[in-house]
Amino acid sequence: MNPVTRRPLSSGSIARLALLSLVLTLVTMAATALRSAHAVAAEPRAVLGVLDNGLQVVVIPDHRAPIVNHMVWYKVGGADEPPGESGIAHFLEHLMFKGTEQIPVGEFSKIIARNGGQDNAFTNNDVTAYYQSVARERLPLVMQMEADRMVNLRLDEKDVLTERDVILEERRMRVDNNPSSILSEQMMAALYLNHPYRIPVIGWQHEIAALSRANALAYYRRFYAPNNAILVVAGDVEPDEVMQLARDTYGKIPANPDVARAKRPTEPHAVAPRRVDLTDPRAGQPTFERDYQAPSYSTAKPGEAEAIDLLVKVLASGPTSRLYKALVVGERKAASVGGYFTSTGLDGARISLYAIAAPDATLEDVEASIDRVIAEVVRDGITEAELERAKRSYIADYVYEADSLTNLARRYGWGLATGQTIEDIEAWPDRIRAVTLEDIMKATAYLDVRDSVTGFLRPSPAAGAEATPASSGG
Repeated sequence: MNPVTRRPLSSGSIARLALLSLVLTLVTMAATALRSAHAVAAEPRAVLGVLDNGLQVVVIPDHRAPIVNHMVWYKVGGADEPPGESGIAHFLEHLMFKGTEQIPVGEFSKIIARNGGQDNAFTNNDVTAYYQSVARERLPLVMQMEADRMVNLRLDEKDVLTERDVILEERRMRVDNNPSSILSEQMMAALYLNHPYRIPVIGWQHEIAALSRANALAYYRRFYAPNNAILVVAGDVEPDEVMQLARDTYGKIPANPDVARAKRPTEPHAVAPRRVDLTDPRAGQPTFERDYQAPSYSTAKPGEAEAIDLLVKVLASGPTSRLYKALVVGERKAASVGGYFTSTGLDGARISLYAIAAPDATLEDVEASIDRVIAEVVRDGITEAELERAKRSYIADYVYEADSLTNLARRYGWGLATGQTIEDIEAWPDRIRAVTLEDIMKATAYLDVRDSVTGFLRPSPAAGAEATPASSGG
């Protein structure tokens, strides 16, 4: 038998084979991602335990790299502040980095950095969280440090006053010198007539200026306790190992039997839309914003928040959304347009829409077009293709988001701190898949202008003119 003669491949054949290989690789990756999305909901990823003092401990093993993310979530935030002390939750977050008997003033973050880690914290309406990312062998150290400042915070009067000045400057930079932030703050105050979500987390300037060491310590002693906290550890660890470390550190802290959120005021039934119109010489292009009140994942009926999530995705998220195609591509009335669903509130959520007017359009033109698109969706709903595309996008985001240990820890910490369970958090992809077109139609009820606030931000017509006060009303 004559041997087979193999001819060298032409450059065109090589290119076609390379393209085929790339296509097969992409198909395999997509299939793997899809299988992973199903596996996320099918196989419990997090392990939950509770110490004798009430501290909830969540462990999320992930052995891809020898690092861990350590987070402590306190179930208290800006909406839990005593009347007249707005900003105290955020103020205390800053003061938690001052020191204890074991850690000198200002050394907390420096110790983390010297051990190769990073740390930070944030305050929300409903939660306050502190976190560190470190090598796995440094986990005992950060646990000891975080447990220490849970009960042993020491505050010097001079340090407190200095930090208060820092927060006042932070407010000036983030809010008072930013027209968009001023508009958003005024809109929140108009959207919520009675609930403390109407008060800015950073606080009102005049109330921040009056905060004291006594205010901070009273708030600290009332809310910072193991039975009001959740510890989340994600990374190169095992549940038994973390639970033992938690018992050796946090487990030594006694529970506070008096820790509890005060009952928050509820919102009255909305009867009229509100409006805020702000003119500011520092503003750029004219900007439209609208917020609607809506239920959150913690307050919604089963499947309702998922339907709102998908509705907003189709309506306002990205270049395939209804609003983008209508206002930017079609009518060219907006330079950009978008929206989102702030879904994680303990007592409720918001649907938020925004747009920047095109040079030849007015804010009234933009609002009229947005109202028209919303009316079409409320009347006719969305298509099956739009719904399926939104589902695939969200589930893919859910899977890929887990590549970040910080995002993974936040997912569980935030969910548990606002009333969800591990099962709720991990079953989210299946609940998204179960949403129907009928569910979307029901969710459009929350696009009710009577339960909304609309904001206009206008550049000042004359350079150097004074900003006009924001106004709100029915």
